[in-house]
Amino acid sequence: MALKAVHVSDVPNLDQVPENASLSLYSTRFSKGLQLNRATSFRIPKFLVIGHRGHGMNMLQSSDSRMKAIKENSILSFNSAAKSPIDFIEFDVQVTKDDCPVIFHDDVILSEENGTVFEKRVTELCLAEFLCYGPQREAGKEGRCLLRKTKDGKIVKWQVETDDPLCTLEEAFQRVEPSLGFNIELKFDDNIVYQQDYLVHVLQVILQVVFEFAKDRPIIFSSFHPDAAQLVRKLQNNYPVFFLTNGGTELYYDVRRNSLEEAIKVCLEGGLQGIVSEIKGVFRNPGALPKIKESKLSLLTYGKLNNVPEAVYMQYLMGIDGVIVDFVQEISQALSDMIKPAKAVPAEEGNGEAEAKSQLQFSQQELSFLLKLIPELIQH
Repeated sequence: MALKAVHVSDVPNLDQVPENASLSLYSTRFSKGLQLNRATSFRIPKFLVIGHRGHGMNMLQSSDSRMKAIKENSILSFNSAAKSPIDFIEFDVQVTKDDCPVIFHDDVILSEENGTVFEKRVTELCLAEFLCYGPQREAGKEGRCLLRKTKDGKIVKWQVETDDPLCTLEEAFQRVEPSLGFNIELKFDDNIVYQQDYLVHVLQVILQVVFEFAKDRPIIFSSFHPDAAQLVRKLQNNYPVFFLTNGGTELYYDVRRNSLEEAIKVCLEGGLQGIVSEIKGVFRNPGALPKIKESKLSLLTYGKLNNVPEAVYMQYLMGIDGVIVDFVQEISQALSDMIKPAKAVPAEEGNGEAEAKSQLQFSQQELSFLLKLIPELIQH
């Protein structure tokens, strides 16, 4: 179903930012803070590595044990990611029926009772119902069975090596390492047409928690829903907002979601600060990158290729601003090794050409060749 267009101009600018809120998204993990002013300018001071759903997403059908190590979107996953030298974690926020922002990726919760599998929409549960699934906070107490549907349609038990209870957005602010930035994805169902009043209400509920508990923590909002992304930008101007897109790798009824060029339009029309794209969309259409830069937008990426160190390093060389990854420890370490300057060679040993160079480099000609080759490699 199509996403209903919201007339953002009809929404009043609520701007609920507290007077003492800082416009500099500063973290001790940065040498310089992320800067956002009252217009729309925004800059990322370094190449960001962002943990996908914390320590990494769960793929229960995967043969890679790393995809089933720690329950995604949990406090344990977030704090495990914080042990690596990453800058942000990304997670999904939805709002329960009784107006509590919770962290959960899927639109529905799957469970089983008396041999029958049933599903309940997260947004139709009250908080107490939501929290009763999976392991409970009380030691040794187990809640209702939590299942998940794989991409090929199989329903499997959500079993990971280290489990953890479901959590709320407020808990994340209070219990996760405070220097770690939050990339908060505003999660909406692609198959539902949302009314404007509902979108505004949900975003206000989320913003209320952010304003109360964020303190100095760096925040980036993002959403695949173009109207929600533009609305959260209009409802506040303290934190940057990025538009999420598949970059044309999948097609939707709403054309705004179908290309990087359309994503640029969404950002410019709504005063957003950047784009988060499936990396395949960027590699298939590298010509969009200079257009994004010319529009003074930041670009982050996500996708399976971001778990490949060479693909991440390629993005670093291309000038992309950061990557969302599942293997936070491996990718952050590999990237550090790749871009770490080598020890300077004394002038007498280096024929007067002593200079620090990164351990792995591509010439502009090699980079151009690889960019032309990559789209052919990832078509399928």
